[in-house]
Amino acid sequence: MADPRGFMKVRERQTQPRRPVPVRIMDWKEVYEAQEKGVLKSQAGRCMDCGIPFCHQGCPLGNLIPEWNDLMWRDKGREAIDRLHATNNFPEFTGRLCPAPCEASCVLGINQPPVTIKQVEVSIIDEAFDNDWVHPHPPERLTGKTIAVVGSGPAGLAAAQQLTRAGHTVAVYERDDRIGGLLRYGIPDFKMEKIQLDRRLDQMKAEGTRFRAGVEVGRDISWDQLRRRYDAVVISTGATVPRDLPIPGRDLDGVHFAMEYLVESNRVVAGEEIEDQIHAEGKHVVILGGGDTGADCIGTAHRHKAASVTTLAIGQQPPIERMANQPWPTFPTLFEVASAHEEGGERTYLASTVEFVGENGKLTAVRVAETEFSNGKRLPKPGSERDIPADLVFLALGFTGPEPAGITDQLDAAFDGRGNVERDGYYMTNTPGIFVAGDAGRGQSLIVWAIAEGRACAAAVDQWLMGQTKLPAPVAPTDRALNVL
Repeated sequence: MADPRGFMKVRERQTQPRRPVPVRIMDWKEVYEAQEKGVLKSQAGRCMDCGIPFCHQGCPLGNLIPEWNDLMWRDKGREAIDRLHATNNFPEFTGRLCPAPCEASCVLGINQPPVTIKQVEVSIIDEAFDNDWVHPHPPERLTGKTIAVVGSGPAGLAAAQQLTRAGHTVAVYERDDRIGGLLRYGIPDFKMEKIQLDRRLDQMKAEGTRFRAGVEVGRDISWDQLRRRYDAVVISTGATVPRDLPIPGRDLDGVHFAMEYLVESNRVVAGEEIEDQIHAEGKHVVILGGGDTGADCIGTAHRHKAASVTTLAIGQQPPIERMANQPWPTFPTLFEVASAHEEGGERTYLASTVEFVGENGKLTAVRVAETEFSNGKRLPKPGSERDIPADLVFLALGFTGPEPAGITDQLDAAFDGRGNVERDGYYMTNTPGIFVAGDAGRGQSLIVWAIAEGRACAAAVDQWLMGQTKLPAPVAPTDRALNVL
């Protein structure tokens, strides 16, 4: 364990410093700065000898959190990254993007602020990259089996890396022009600069994983062709169908899905030129939805120098502290202030959007009403309508599931009642040899679940191809266990 008295000596939770708001909104660099090493060690030392580390169950990856907290406290960074990589292929992604359900399960969090697990995690991997401790791990021998992974988000990349290291020949297909999925074009650089993605892809290429960018499966090559060409196929396309809001005025110029806005902005930051880019400079921006995607739109609009930014949420403002119906060690719904919220803008709750108002086909305002609850339903309160000036509206209302085109008609793969690709306890669809991992199979979820499912799906594929597997399988869709040696 770390310092036996650390949690008694250091009661204050001290997280990574953020760059000053007036400075950071002038560029697209990451908001967070590196934590001072002494502070980081003292924070890692707060990890206590809790007997049963509930942080393990809070993390779908089963990260060995107390172990690498102890190693960080002892200044053994090289051993710490080995422990971290034992369960997590991409800690540089999760350490920046995960909402840290592990911290909600921290035993210290019962009566003190929890350990800064996420901060320690990202510091371990950043130190490892800085010291060239991250090396390729190519397989010792090849199995002769070939696998296609469709989709290059965190689930697809995790599955591909595990299967490559098991000795299979793996090709990752991505319809965008560059590899990375939403990590590439959905996540703004102020949350994760793309060097984090590129250097991990360099490692995967050195290990033998092959990448096929700019190829849309179902159009450029059919799913059936892919199935015939490879011994197994992994569907990891994500849940990319956005939830719409079909109210009057939806077709007005200025109403967009959030991802339309974010993808164009990320492409421009990467050096591309986008004709008629959706840009917020000097405009009144309204964002519908209070989740991570909405926060990404807030930060992007501030960097575009928007005239105003307003976020509307239909529900009540979450509490600051745990409610009785969300006890430790569950992951509670709390009011959070992300870095983007610090940068300005207004957050309005109990606001039901009833109409998009416009003139000559262009958006001019959003008409909202107070939300009232009736028979368990959230409804707009009659007579409480008001207009909010708006030049741009971004719908950040979540996602309903994967795109079915091609999967249903070319593979005959079944979808479940929630709009996800159906799979059994071994991640296999109703078509033999076709597997599904990540959001495409479980619905919109966290990045840690995507990586965990990618790893577990890889073990299932390896077992199906070889009759057994030595790959770890951290999670499974059902209670059926894999035959892991």
